[in-house]
Amino acid sequence: MLSRLNQLTRHFSPFSSPHSLASALSTPFLASRSTPAMTSAKSKTIHTAACLIIGDEVLGGKTVDTNSAYLAKFCFSLGIQLKRVEVIPDDEEDIMEAVQRMSDRYDFVVTSGGIGPTHDDITYSSIAKAFNLKLKLHQPSFERMKRLSRPHPMQPNFDWNTPSPGLTAKLRMVELPHDPALPAEPQALFVSEDLWVPIAVVNGNVHILPGVPRLFENLLKNLKPLLVPRLEDPEGKGTFRFMFSTPLPESAVAPFLTELAERVAPKGVKVGSYPRWGKKRNTVTLVGADKAYLESLVDEVEKTVQGKKVDREDELDNPDAKDEVFSQ
Repeated sequence: MLSRLNQLTRHFSPFSSPHSLASALSTPFLASRSTPAMTSAKSKTIHTAACLIIGDEVLGGKTVDTNSAYLAKFCFSLGIQLKRVEVIPDDEEDIMEAVQRMSDRYDFVVTSGGIGPTHDDITYSSIAKAFNLKLKLHQPSFERMKRLSRPHPMQPNFDWNTPSPGLTAKLRMVELPHDPALPAEPQALFVSEDLWVPIAVVNGNVHILPGVPRLFENLLKNLKPLLVPRLEDPEGKGTFRFMFSTPLPESAVAPFLTELAERVAPKGVKVGSYPRWGKKRNTVTLVGADKAYLESLVDEVEKTVQGKKVDREDELDNPDAKDEVFSQ
């Protein structure tokens, strides 16, 4: 599957020429960002999230997953608690089990990978089966694909109107899970004007994204305006992380951090301690949504851990000093 990244990027990528760019911009945008049907679908507040990475190539060590890390930062910035990340193979039963479980337990579920044109891209079909749905050609996606995807130089005779194995392969990417009991618009979201690929939405909270990192990040970033109104904090203040650099070993700060964690838990604050192996300073963190309350704890934490609030873990490291290994 790794060998298909360039192919998928070409399939999903924006305009191949200035003419196609002009044509696309002059064509009405097909996204349904403001339709009542979409805004009402699964409109409960988003508190929690889960990420499902699908791909044999990740488990086989052929490629490194960066999409879960991007999603983690994305959720953190919005104040959404990312509760779970799983990596599974291109296996129908595994996909069905994981996506059913995640959809049931979490408010916002994102899948990555397995929606290309080849035989092992089974994410759409597996997720459809998980929710007793059928695949249906999504005509708006197909029209956008024809308009925005780049022609491959090794397919000089390809014709969108002539049946062929190549066309059949492309159609696999626009045959989406479809629930006939629901409006069509909220089941396939176009969030980026320069990409034809939609975000398929199943069971109201499962969002199916491609595994190519550039595309994954682009689509997720542009999905943000649709998520913000459903956040516990619609103003999008997100979550804050305060870091403290301390010269003390973890064992020395552990009693205080244990007491502090119990005291601030009712305020939704989490306390963390992270050793920096081979360095002279360790890191203590406070994470929460109430910035003013976090700020009220700074003096106490700095004094007790004999440290200082920093923006980067290595901020107080001495680049000229040779680090030594200290016990924790």
